[in-house]
Amino acid sequence: MKKQKNILLFLLVILIIGFLIPQNLKMPVNKATKSDYNSKSFWYFPWGKSVTHKGVDVFAEKGTEINAATAGLTLYSGKIAVGGNIALVLGPKWRLHYYAHMDELNTSTLSLVDHETIIGTVGASGNAVGKSPHLHYAILTLIPYFWRIDSDKQGWKKMFYLNPIEYFEN
Repeated sequence: MKKQKNILLFLLVILIIGFLIPQNLKMPVNKATKSDYNSKSFWYFPWGKSVTHKGVDVFAEKGTEINAATAGLTLYSGKIAVGGNIALVLGPKWRLHYYAHMDELNTSTLSLVDHETIIGTVGASGNAVGKSPHLHYAILTLIPYFWRIDSDKQGWKKMFYLNPIEYFEN
C-alpha cells in the first residue's frame, strides 16, 4: 500500500511540475507576421474532412525555417496521411504542439527542442499537396478544459484545443 501511495505522490509531483514550467510560446515560422495567417481561421467551419479547423495555417515560402514554438520533447517526427510531414512536441503545461505539412523534418522522435531548434521547413505535404506552402500549427491540452465546451460544430472538442493565434498576438 505504501508503494502505491509513493507512486501516486510521484505522479502528482510530475503533473504539478509540468504546469509550473513556463511556456514562452513564440511564432514558429521564421519572420512570419500577422499578415501571414488569418486571425479568424481557428475553429473555422466548414473545413474539409476535419469539419472544423482546429489550428492556424501560417503561410510562407517553401523551405522557410520552422522553429519549435516552445521547449519540449518531440514525441513523434514522421509522416501521416493527412498532416504529411509532422512533428508532435510535448511542451510545458502538458500541451501537445502539432506541426504539419512540412517540407523537411529536422527533428527526430524523442529529441529535446527549444526556440532555437529548427524542427523543419514550410511545405505542402499531406492533404496540403497542391496548395500554397504553409505550416498548420495546433495546440492540444492533455488536461481537458471543460469550461471551453460550447455549441459550435464539434464544440465539445474545444476542451482539448487551444487557439495558437491568441499566443501570437499577445
